[in-house]
Amino acid sequence: MEARGELRVGFVGAGRMARGLAQGMVRAGKVQAANVLASAPSNRNLGAFQDLGCGTTHCNSEVLQRCTLVFLATKPHLLPGVLQEVSAAVTQGHVIVSVAAGVNLQTLQQLLPAGTKVLRIMPNLPCVVQEGAVVFARGSCAGEQEAALLKGLLSACGLCEETPESYIDIHTGLSGSGVAYVYLFAEALAEGAVKMGMPSPLANKIAAQTLLGAAKMILETGEHPAKLRGDVCTPAGTTIHALHELEKGALRATVMNAVEAATTRARELGKK
Repeated sequence: MEARGELRVGFVGAGRMARGLAQGMVRAGKVQAANVLASAPSNRNLGAFQDLGCGTTHCNSEVLQRCTLVFLATKPHLLPGVLQEVSAAVTQGHVIVSVAAGVNLQTLQQLLPAGTKVLRIMPNLPCVVQEGAVVFARGSCAGEQEAALLKGLLSACGLCEETPESYIDIHTGLSGSGVAYVYLFAEALAEGAVKMGMPSPLANKIAAQTLLGAAKMILETGEHPAKLRGDVCTPAGTTIHALHELEKGALRATVMNAVEAATTRARELGKK
Protein backbone atom coordinates (compact mmCIF):
# COMPACT_ATOMS: atom_id res chain seq x y z
CA MET A 1 0.00 0.00 0.00
CA GLU A 2 1.31 3.44 -0.93
CA ALA A 3 2.00 6.05 1.71
CA ARG A 4 -1.14 8.10 2.29
CA GLY A 5 0.35 11.16 0.52
CA GLU A 6 1.01 9.06 -2.62
CA LEU A 7 -2.21 7.09 -2.55
CA ARG A 8 -3.97 7.18 -5.90
CA VAL A 9 -7.75 7.01 -5.62
CA GLY A 10 -10.04 6.24 -8.52
CA PHE A 11 -13.77 6.55 -9.12
CA VAL A 12 -15.52 4.48 -11.76
CA GLY A 13 -18.65 6.59 -12.02
CA ALA A 14 -18.74 10.30 -11.23
CA GLY A 15 -22.20 11.02 -9.84
CA ARG A 16 -23.15 13.08 -6.81
CA MET A 17 -22.11 10.52 -4.22
CA ALA A 18 -18.73 9.89 -5.84
CA ARG A 19 -18.17 13.64 -6.00
CA GLY A 20 -19.10 14.03 -2.33
CA LEU A 21 -16.66 11.33 -1.25
CA ALA A 22 -13.88 12.84 -3.35
CA GLN A 23 -14.54 16.34 -2.00
CA GLY A 24 -14.40 15.11 1.57
CA MET A 25 -11.09 13.30 1.10
CA VAL A 26 -9.42 16.11 -0.86
CA ARG A 27 -10.63 19.00 1.31
CA ALA A 28 -9.56 17.20 4.47
CA GLY A 29 -6.10 16.59 3.00
CA LYS A 30 -6.53 12.81 3.09
CA VAL A 31 -5.50 12.53 -0.56
CA GLN A 32 -4.09 14.99 -3.08
CA ALA A 33 -6.50 16.12 -5.81
CA ALA A 34 -3.86 15.37 -8.44
CA ASN A 35 -3.91 11.74 -7.26
CA VAL A 36 -7.66 11.32 -7.84
CA LEU A 37 -8.96 10.05 -11.20
CA ALA A 38 -12.64 9.70 -12.13
CA SER A 39 -14.24 8.09 -15.16
CA ALA A 40 -17.65 8.52 -16.73
CA PRO A 41 -19.01 7.88 -20.24
CA SER A 42 -19.77 11.59 -20.85
CA ASN A 43 -18.49 14.94 -19.60
CA ARG A 44 -21.73 15.74 -17.74
CA ASN A 45 -20.48 14.78 -14.26
CA LEU A 46 -16.74 15.11 -14.78
CA GLY A 47 -16.66 18.91 -14.57
CA ALA A 48 -17.08 18.85 -10.79
CA PHE A 49 -14.02 16.59 -10.47
CA GLN A 50 -12.05 18.87 -12.78
CA ASP A 51 -13.05 21.90 -10.69
CA LEU A 52 -11.66 20.09 -7.65
CA GLY A 53 -8.34 19.58 -9.44
CA CYS A 54 -8.83 15.86 -10.09
CA GLY A 55 -8.06 13.97 -13.26
CA THR A 56 -10.83 12.63 -15.48
CA THR A 57 -11.16 10.07 -18.23
CA HIS A 58 -13.80 8.29 -20.28
CA CYS A 59 -11.96 4.97 -19.91
CA ASN A 60 -12.89 2.86 -16.87
CA SER A 61 -9.90 0.56 -17.30
CA GLU A 62 -7.56 3.56 -17.11
CA VAL A 63 -8.78 4.19 -13.56
CA LEU A 64 -7.72 0.66 -12.57
CA GLN A 65 -4.41 1.01 -14.34
CA ARG A 66 -3.52 4.28 -12.61
CA CYS A 67 -5.12 3.90 -9.16
CA THR A 68 -4.76 1.48 -6.27
CA LEU A 69 -7.92 2.26 -4.29
CA VAL A 70 -10.91 2.28 -6.62
CA PHE A 71 -14.51 3.19 -5.79
CA LEU A 72 -17.15 1.55 -7.98
CA ALA A 73 -19.82 4.26 -8.02
CA THR A 74 -21.97 3.25 -10.97
CA LYS A 75 -25.68 2.54 -10.90
CA PRO A 76 -26.26 -1.00 -9.54
CA HIS A 77 -27.70 -2.40 -12.78
CA LEU A 78 -24.62 -1.21 -14.69
CA LEU A 79 -22.09 -2.68 -12.27
CA PRO A 80 -21.86 -6.25 -13.66
CA GLY A 81 -21.06 -4.92 -17.13
CA VAL A 82 -18.49 -2.48 -15.74
CA LEU A 83 -16.81 -5.25 -13.73
CA GLN A 84 -16.65 -7.44 -16.81
CA GLU A 85 -15.00 -4.54 -18.64
CA VAL A 86 -12.34 -3.80 -16.01
CA SER A 87 -11.73 -7.16 -14.32
CA ALA A 88 -8.66 -7.92 -16.46
CA ALA A 89 -7.02 -4.79 -15.01
CA VAL A 90 -7.70 -5.74 -11.37
CA THR A 91 -4.63 -7.02 -9.53
CA GLN A 92 -3.86 -8.29 -6.04
CA GLY A 93 -2.56 -4.82 -5.24
CA HIS A 94 -5.94 -3.16 -5.75
CA VAL A 95 -8.49 -2.33 -3.08
CA ILE A 96 -11.96 -2.25 -4.64
CA VAL A 97 -14.76 -0.41 -2.83
CA SER A 98 -18.34 -0.72 -4.07
CA VAL A 99 -20.84 2.07 -3.51
CA ALA A 100 -23.57 0.29 -5.49
CA ALA A 101 -26.74 -0.30 -3.48
CA GLY A 102 -28.09 -3.82 -3.37
CA VAL A 103 -24.98 -5.56 -4.73
CA ASN A 104 -23.66 -7.78 -1.95
CA LEU A 105 -20.08 -8.79 -1.23
CA GLN A 106 -20.63 -12.34 -2.42
CA THR A 107 -21.73 -11.08 -5.84
CA LEU A 108 -18.83 -8.64 -6.04
CA GLN A 109 -16.31 -11.36 -5.19
CA GLN A 110 -17.81 -13.63 -7.84
CA LEU A 111 -17.51 -10.92 -10.49
CA LEU A 112 -13.95 -9.91 -9.56
CA PRO A 113 -10.77 -12.00 -9.87
CA ALA A 114 -10.19 -14.49 -7.06
CA GLY A 115 -8.40 -12.97 -4.09
CA THR A 116 -9.45 -9.37 -4.80
CA LYS A 117 -9.59 -7.17 -1.71
CA VAL A 118 -13.13 -5.82 -1.87
CA LEU A 119 -15.22 -3.77 0.54
CA ARG A 120 -18.77 -2.47 0.33
CA ILE A 121 -19.85 0.94 1.62
CA MET A 122 -23.19 2.68 1.99
CA PRO A 123 -22.95 6.47 2.33
CA ASN A 124 -25.81 8.95 2.55
CA LEU A 125 -26.42 12.25 0.79
CA PRO A 126 -24.93 14.61 3.45
CA CYS A 127 -21.53 13.20 2.53
CA VAL A 128 -21.55 15.94 -0.12
CA VAL A 129 -21.27 18.51 2.72
CA GLN A 130 -18.93 16.29 4.77
CA GLU A 131 -21.59 15.51 7.37
CA GLY A 132 -22.60 12.08 6.15
CA ALA A 133 -23.06 8.73 7.81
CA VAL A 134 -21.19 5.86 6.16
CA VAL A 135 -21.05 2.18 7.05
CA PHE A 136 -18.84 -0.39 5.39
CA ALA A 137 -18.24 -4.13 5.41
CA ARG A 138 -15.28 -6.06 4.08
CA GLY A 139 -15.06 -9.11 1.88
CA SER A 140 -13.18 -12.25 2.80
CA CYS A 141 -9.84 -11.05 1.37
CA ALA A 142 -9.88 -7.52 2.83
CA GLY A 143 -8.06 -7.23 6.14
CA GLU A 144 -7.46 -4.77 8.95
CA GLN A 145 -5.11 -2.67 6.81
CA GLU A 146 -7.71 -2.10 4.12
CA ALA A 147 -10.44 -1.40 6.68
CA ALA A 148 -8.25 1.13 8.49
CA LEU A 149 -7.32 2.84 5.22
CA LEU A 150 -10.95 3.16 4.16
CA LYS A 151 -12.15 4.38 7.54
CA GLY A 152 -9.36 6.93 7.70
CA LEU A 153 -10.33 8.34 4.31
CA LEU A 154 -14.09 8.31 4.75
CA SER A 155 -13.99 9.91 8.18
CA ALA A 156 -13.47 13.11 6.18
CA CYS A 157 -17.05 12.73 4.94
CA GLY A 158 -18.64 12.43 8.38
CA LEU A 159 -19.29 9.46 10.65
CA CYS A 160 -17.81 6.20 9.36
CA GLU A 161 -18.32 2.81 11.03
CA GLU A 162 -17.45 -0.76 10.09
CA THR A 163 -20.42 -3.11 10.49
CA PRO A 164 -21.54 -6.60 9.49
CA GLU A 165 -22.86 -6.57 5.93
CA SER A 166 -26.35 -7.39 7.21
CA TYR A 167 -26.49 -3.90 8.75
CA ILE A 168 -26.07 -2.14 5.40
CA ASP A 169 -29.74 -2.48 4.41
CA ILE A 170 -30.74 -1.29 7.89
CA HIS A 171 -28.43 1.70 7.45
CA THR A 172 -30.23 2.42 4.18
CA GLY A 173 -33.57 2.50 6.01
CA LEU A 174 -32.20 4.48 8.94
CA SER A 175 -29.83 6.96 7.34
CA GLY A 176 -29.82 6.68 3.56
CA SER A 177 -33.59 7.14 3.30
CA GLY A 178 -33.70 8.72 6.76
CA VAL A 179 -32.35 11.99 5.39
CA ALA A 180 -35.68 12.41 3.57
CA TYR A 181 -37.64 11.77 6.78
CA VAL A 182 -35.67 14.57 8.45
CA TYR A 183 -36.35 16.93 5.55
CA LEU A 184 -40.05 16.18 5.85
CA PHE A 185 -39.93 16.85 9.60
CA ALA A 186 -37.97 20.07 9.04
CA GLU A 187 -40.57 21.20 6.53
CA ALA A 188 -43.38 20.45 8.99
CA LEU A 189 -41.59 22.30 11.80
CA ALA A 190 -41.15 25.38 9.66
CA GLU A 191 -44.71 25.28 8.36
CA GLY A 192 -45.98 25.17 11.92
CA ALA A 193 -44.08 28.38 12.63
CA VAL A 194 -45.38 29.96 9.41
CA LYS A 195 -48.92 29.09 10.51
CA MET A 196 -48.29 30.98 13.73
CA GLY A 197 -46.99 34.06 11.90
CA MET A 198 -43.23 33.66 11.28
CA PRO A 199 -41.86 34.38 7.77
CA SER A 200 -41.01 31.20 5.86
CA PRO A 201 -37.28 31.91 5.20
CA LEU A 202 -36.63 32.56 8.88
CA ALA A 203 -38.72 29.55 9.94
CA ASN A 204 -36.78 27.24 7.60
CA LYS A 205 -33.45 28.52 8.90
CA ILE A 206 -34.43 28.10 12.55
CA ALA A 207 -35.90 24.63 11.91
CA ALA A 208 -32.65 23.52 10.27
CA GLN A 209 -30.52 24.92 13.10
CA THR A 210 -32.79 23.22 15.65
CA LEU A 211 -32.22 19.84 14.01
CA LEU A 212 -28.48 20.48 13.70
CA GLY A 213 -28.15 21.48 17.35
CA ALA A 214 -30.23 18.57 18.62
CA ALA A 215 -28.20 16.07 16.59
CA LYS A 216 -24.91 17.56 17.79
CA MET A 217 -26.02 17.21 21.42
CA ILE A 218 -26.76 13.50 20.90
CA LEU A 219 -23.32 12.93 19.38
CA GLU A 220 -21.31 15.07 21.79
CA THR A 221 -23.03 14.14 25.06
CA GLY A 222 -23.46 10.44 24.30
CA GLU A 223 -26.82 10.61 26.06
CA HIS A 224 -29.81 8.57 24.90
CA PRO A 225 -32.27 10.76 22.96
CA ALA A 226 -34.98 9.97 25.51
CA LYS A 227 -32.81 11.47 28.28
CA LEU A 228 -32.21 14.65 26.29
CA ARG A 229 -35.89 14.90 25.42
CA GLY A 230 -36.76 14.64 29.11
CA ASP A 231 -34.29 17.41 29.91
CA VAL A 232 -36.25 19.81 27.69
CA CYS A 233 -39.60 19.07 29.35
CA THR A 234 -40.76 21.01 32.39
CA PRO A 235 -43.95 20.25 34.33
CA ALA A 236 -46.98 21.77 32.60
CA GLY A 237 -44.65 23.50 30.11
CA THR A 238 -44.83 24.08 26.38
CA THR A 239 -42.75 21.06 25.35
CA ILE A 240 -44.78 18.38 27.13
CA HIS A 241 -47.98 19.78 25.64
CA ALA A 242 -46.42 19.63 22.17
CA LEU A 243 -45.06 16.11 22.71
CA HIS A 244 -48.54 14.96 23.71
CA GLU A 245 -49.77 16.06 20.28
CA LEU A 246 -46.96 14.18 18.56
CA GLU A 247 -47.79 11.04 20.54
CA LYS A 248 -51.47 11.35 19.58
CA GLY A 249 -50.31 11.46 15.96
CA ALA A 250 -48.27 8.27 16.49
CA LEU A 251 -45.06 9.98 15.34
CA ARG A 252 -42.79 7.43 17.03
CA ALA A 253 -44.56 4.38 15.58
CA THR A 254 -44.84 5.98 12.14
CA VAL A 255 -41.11 6.71 11.96
CA MET A 256 -40.28 3.18 13.13
CA ASN A 257 -42.58 1.84 10.40
CA ALA A 258 -40.82 4.03 7.83
CA VAL A 259 -37.38 2.65 8.76
CA GLU A 260 -38.78 -0.88 8.58
CA ALA A 261 -40.39 -0.27 5.17
CA ALA A 262 -37.22 1.21 3.67
CA THR A 263 -35.04 -1.59 5.10
CA THR A 264 -37.40 -4.24 3.73
CA ARG A 265 -37.38 -2.60 0.31
CA ALA A 266 -33.56 -2.42 0.33
CA ARG A 267 -33.43 -6.14 1.06
CA GLU A 268 -35.87 -6.85 -1.77
CA LEU A 269 -33.78 -4.84 -4.22
CA GLY A 270 -30.68 -6.73 -3.14
CA LYS A 271 -32.31 -10.03 -4.14
CA LYS A 272 -33.07 -8.91 -7.71
